[in-house]
Amino acid sequence: MIQLIPAIDIIEGQCVRLTKGDYDQKTVYGSPLEMALEFERLGFKRLHMVDLDGAKSRHIVNGEVLSQITQHTHLVVDFGGGIKTDEDIEKAFDCGAQMVTVGSIAVTEPQRFIGWMEKYGADRLILGADVRNGKISINGWKEDSQEDLLPFLKKYVEAGVKHVLCTEISKDGTLTGPAIDLYRQVMEAYPGLHLIASGGVSSIDDIEALDQAGIPAVVFGKAIYEGKIDMKALARKILNS
Repeated sequence: MIQLIPAIDIIEGQCVRLTKGDYDQKTVYGSPLEMALEFERLGFKRLHMVDLDGAKSRHIVNGEVLSQITQHTHLVVDFGGGIKTDEDIEKAFDCGAQMVTVGSIAVTEPQRFIGWMEKYGADRLILGADVRNGKISINGWKEDSQEDLLPFLKKYVEAGVKHVLCTEISKDGTLTGPAIDLYRQVMEAYPGLHLIASGGVSSIDDIEALDQAGIPAVVFGKAIYEGKIDMKALARKILNS
């Protein structure tokens, strides 16, 4: 079965969701730690956590929240948002993240990204490939680069990247269904990649469609917080898979 990764996005220490990455379209859902504990109670093993303040500020802001979650749960946490320097990535790991998601630096400083992969290992780094109008977006989705998705992925797959988190920004937080055709294109080009799909998931049916398309993993958030997914039913699928 497809790997299921619930998401927690953080602004000012609170769990939030945005729509299409727009900080002005923000809904607050409360305590990140309480939400993480609930995910663990339901049987989930992984957690995707994004420091949205960090992504905007270009340095980690909510490290303390990360520490709380990693100290009080056994979830395998991958953390992203604001990881721009050697100090940032060290801080993320020191706060308990077992993996980090890095996107902007892979565009703006590719040698730094490759250096991190060599230092920490390809199993601990997730390449963030956030796409808008076919181009890789950076700096908290505030800027679009000139990098096209598949050529961008090609150079990093050839460099040893194993894990890619791909978000279709136009789908993110919209509950309109995932960009399955886009993810199929990626998997056809790079069948050995551990691709994590993100954006648009609105139901268990969407998750099953991604599974049938051969996508290895999926991150989903807003559908949880808006009650669109029966988490107990999803947890039963985990136990029975």
